[in-house]
Amino acid sequence: MKASDLFVKALENEGVEFIFGVPGEENLDFLQSLKNSSIKLIVNRHEQGAGFMAATYGRLTGKPGVCLATLGPGATNLVTPAAYAQLGGMPMMMITGQKPIKKSKQARFQIIDVVDMMRPVTKYTKQIVNSNNIASQVREAFRIAIEEKPGAVHLEFPEDIAQEECEDLVFDVVGHIIPKPDDRAVSKAVEMINKSKLPLLLIGAGANRKVTCDALGKFVDKTGIFFFTTQMGKGVIDERHQQYLGTAALSSNDFVHAAIDAADLIINVGHDVIEKPPFFMKKGEKEVIHVNFSPAEVDPVYFPQLNVVGDITSSVNKLGEGIQIQDSWDFSFFKKIKKEVAGHLSKYFEDERFPMLPQRLINLLRNKLASEDIVTLDNGIYKLWFARNYTCYQPNTLLLDNALASMGAGLPSAMMAKILNPGKNVISVCGDGGFMMNSQEIETSVRLGLHLTVIILNDSAYGMIKWKQEDMGFEDFGLDYKNPDFVMYAESYGAKGHRPENDSDFQKILEECLNTPAVHLIDLPVDYSLNHPILNVMLKEKAEKL
Repeated sequence: MKASDLFVKALENEGVEFIFGVPGEENLDFLQSLKNSSIKLIVNRHEQGAGFMAATYGRLTGKPGVCLATLGPGATNLVTPAAYAQLGGMPMMMITGQKPIKKSKQARFQIIDVVDMMRPVTKYTKQIVNSNNIASQVREAFRIAIEEKPGAVHLEFPEDIAQEECEDLVFDVVGHIIPKPDDRAVSKAVEMINKSKLPLLLIGAGANRKVTCDALGKFVDKTGIFFFTTQMGKGVIDERHQQYLGTAALSSNDFVHAAIDAADLIINVGHDVIEKPPFFMKKGEKEVIHVNFSPAEVDPVYFPQLNVVGDITSSVNKLGEGIQIQDSWDFSFFKKIKKEVAGHLSKYFEDERFPMLPQRLINLLRNKLASEDIVTLDNGIYKLWFARNYTCYQPNTLLLDNALASMGAGLPSAMMAKILNPGKNVISVCGDGGFMMNSQEIETSVRLGLHLTVIILNDSAYGMIKWKQEDMGFEDFGLDYKNPDFVMYAESYGAKGHRPENDSDFQKILEECLNTPAVHLIDLPVDYSLNHPILNVMLKEKAEKL
């Protein structure tokens, strides 16, 4: 059969549902083969949008999302989504075209070494040089993408190889079972926990990738051990749980860090050093047990004393079976912290000033959305407020990135979340800077007929960097810009634009957006005046007093 037909057949064999992309002339044979496939092609307006959608598909399903681009500039535009997926543990496959490799009449036009370029940001990257290798290379790429830790893979498909005749062959999809942890490591961990005076549980992104909710919930319920999460570990256990202390949105000097400092042992489930550190280890202080699919990468701020390696769910279940509640455990200080956190986080929930405080927006969204509804974030200072203040009731209902922390992913990730969850409300909260990096995907959203709400927090500046600039004592400089009329911009694509004038107006608009099927965009002025006094000054002072 034709090589491009075999490639598509191999993807169908892997259960691929969608391919997101911006095709070029080097993809035309593949595109023709895709025409009669069960796989749905979704054409994006930029390769970044396609890559972010594919990565989010992987994040939410555990199966590799697939994206397509041409050679040269098309391929280079996939580098950021590749790094996003690779660092974030999201299985994703990229397919890029290339000029003929056996005989080309275009010299070096548009040609760069894409395979070499992709190597630092993928788990696997290959050029297909023989059509009879397509089936095995696709199977291998998918196997590697899914294997812990999941990530990005890449295949380059040259024009002349796509046109070849080859053997009609695909390989069976063979999975594998992640080994259970070694009993000796579990026994040592149980001994350390039973001997500790004040143990504390940390839940990271790895625990969000697999079905660990029940195991961790039972662990906390049985032992009474308090827990906190990293930003990407939010929602694994319902955050209304009485043992939940908060999310480490910062690396230090928050209320939760007072609890971390008091603990003599941290049971760290599913975290690795790629995510921004939730705390800093120091030699001679508290001990850390690393529970994950692979051993800890040693870092100056993270060097656990014990690794419990294997399937996380099995590890947590075994630990729960072995641990005995100790009379010496006194969680009264953690209870005090929890009370302080609750009072602090809710302080501005009812503040109706306008432009709107991020804390107020978070409260309004949480009250309006159901447990299973999804909020996606782009990257900006508001991400810290959401990580700290937004209460997640279920896993993967607040999609944020704290690994690459790329701007531009908020809208594409919301689009993917909505496609996979048509019955749920999906809201994307973006800064004006991050939104404009992939704003053209509004057209894709409208074309796909999605019911989606995008809230743009408008401060006409790169607010996260302004916050850092102020914290470092520098003058306000170089971070302001002008925005388009976002209402007119949305409507030019066929979306519905809204601009609230006050708090009450926003609530009415939000209600309309959630109940009226369409792509909605809300241009919401935001008040960031409390960023520095709270996050840089007040938290440090109060945490030190605790």
